[in-house]
Amino acid sequence: MQRVLVIGGNGCGKTTLAVQLAQKLGLPLTHLDRLYWQDNWQPVPNAVFDARLEEVLATPRWVLDGNMLRTLPRRLACADTVVYMHFSSLRCMAGALKRQLQWYGRSRPDMGGFCPERLDMAFLKSVWCFNKKNGPRIAAALAAAPGVRVVELKNRRQARAFLEKLPSHQ
Repeated sequence: MQRVLVIGGNGCGKTTLAVQLAQKLGLPLTHLDRLYWQDNWQPVPNAVFDARLEEVLATPRWVLDGNMLRTLPRRLACADTVVYMHFSSLRCMAGALKRQLQWYGRSRPDMGGFCPERLDMAFLKSVWCFNKKNGPRIAAALAAAPGVRVVELKNRRQARAFLEKLPSHQ
């Protein structure tokens, strides 16, 4: 595992798992949100994001967390492993609400720019609908990347067990 994607619905714990995974494997970590967002939830232009992403993908070792489904095929072409946190909508909603309350009015450390958390009904709706809307696209992209190892996790207990089984970086 040298080039690892961590994907899944908002609120499932992608960032937390990616941090732990990078530490355990001794790999550099990049958050797609850091590449994508500017202050006040303004996205960078696609060309800027794509160039930033290509810089990361060109390096020999990494953990990348985030969805940005537009770029998933490109990231899969460079990855050797995908950790797909395929959690239920209810689990993701609970995680997203907890995160919004925990960071309300402040920007999370994994964000690019200053993007303060807020209670946002459109975002919560997207969390609830993520699996139905994006699940088929993710499944198709994973099926089109046969050389990539896919680890599908359904809950936090499975995520903990996955981490515990991995050998630590020396």
